[in-house]
Amino acid sequence: MIMKKRILAVLCAAALAAMSLMGCGGSKEPRQQITVFNYGMYIDPAILDQFTAETGIEVLYEEAMTPEELYSKYSSGAIKYDVLCSSEYIIMKLMAEGELQPMDFTQFPHIDSISDDVWSFCATFDPGNQYALPYFWGTVGLLYNKNMVSEPPTSWDVLFNGRYSGNIIMQNSMRDAFMIALKYLGYSCNTTNPDELAAARDLLISQKPDVQSYLVDEARDEMIAENAAIAVVYSGDGILGCEGNENLAYVVPEDGSNLWIDCWAMTKHCDNPEAVYQFLDYLCCQTDIVAQNFEYVYYPPSNADVRELLDEAVVNNPLLFPDFNTLENCEVYQLMDEDTTALMDQYWKEIKAE
Repeated sequence: MIMKKRILAVLCAAALAAMSLMGCGGSKEPRQQITVFNYGMYIDPAILDQFTAETGIEVLYEEAMTPEELYSKYSSGAIKYDVLCSSEYIIMKLMAEGELQPMDFTQFPHIDSISDDVWSFCATFDPGNQYALPYFWGTVGLLYNKNMVSEPPTSWDVLFNGRYSGNIIMQNSMRDAFMIALKYLGYSCNTTNPDELAAARDLLISQKPDVQSYLVDEARDEMIAENAAIAVVYSGDGILGCEGNENLAYVVPEDGSNLWIDCWAMTKHCDNPEAVYQFLDYLCCQTDIVAQNFEYVYYPPSNADVRELLDEAVVNNPLLFPDFNTLENCEVYQLMDEDTTALMDQYWKEIKAE
């Protein structure tokens, strides 16, 4: 049902985006406009119409499929976006480049609905919580087949102990692969220590004969088809995987993992902050709208009050709403310096070499 809903919704979103960017709409001109940049299928398109109907502010809306595409389109300067949503490391990059302006959260009538825990995680890359408004968040973890794995895994060790050789799918992502090895070795996933990075490289090289494949989105489908015993996936794929096959389960290892947070930020081009504040407060802080959007996106929202409006079974699903106490060893990715990035690139090539 969720996948059917998303297919229909993305068609609606595409039509809405096309009309809004061409200036099509009703005969009555809205009082104001804001230009919004977001990921695909990451907002219920009906909410954009509702917001305009209630406020008179028209939303010119555009989408990107990946953080890198979003950053590239923004940096081209072809469109002067007022507000955008992206991953924390893109937000950090834009902050460092002076592309964002701080937001005055005292102008958000419902700002108190945002979770204190999520604010705390945001503060690790946005000190003082000045630039980023948290939207949705999630984790990297293990999607495993309960009939193929002898007991529920609690550690990344299950990827390195050789018991499931040939039945492991790793993320085809340098940052995520290194995160797993570093956390398993007891290091921070944001380390810049060359010796620790080298140890992670050696571990991943020694693991390579046990790896069936390195995949991203395809990992979920391979697990649903029961073509592997264990896969490293993002929590959203973990949720959909479990819905697609009752033999699957998702877990965040106790060693710790990456906790990702997608956030909204206001660009330096915005000359109408009040309209942006209205939009973001409506989307992220007004609890009934957050509940509506959750049903479309199906990721944990930053709004803590939304649980009161959701079914008990949904709220008690640890895949959707994990206990923050279980995430105490998780870290948010930090922006790496150029030397560390170059070193990791070199090591990743060595790991992936035939």
